[in-house]
This record gives sequence, structure tokens and C-alpha cells, in this order.
Amino acid sequence: MAEKKDGFQSGAGLIRYFDEEEITGPALDPKLVIYIGIAMAVVVELAKVFWPI
Repeated sequence: MAEKKDGFQSGAGLIRYFDEEEITGPALDPKLVIYIGIAMAVVVELAKVFWPI
């Protein structure tokens, strides 16, 4: 029978995959994301006031 080799072979494939991954999305400042979230919350709250259901 063949000898069993030590090591974790499936993990090596994942490491290679993530090393080759390209980042093609836009780079946003984390503060900008927080500001957008706050602005959206304000818009929703104002919409509740001006257009009550």
C-alpha cells in the first residue's frame, strides 16, 4: 500500500486560491461607510415624519 503523507493538502489549495485573488472593488474609507450609514438612518427617520403611514 502507499504510504500516507503528513500534511494538510486541502488547506494548501485554499491558501493558493486566496493568494491569487484580485481585489477589483472600490476602496472606501471606513469612516465614509459609517457616515453613509448615519445619513441613511437620518433619511429614514425624516421619511417617517414627513410621510407617516
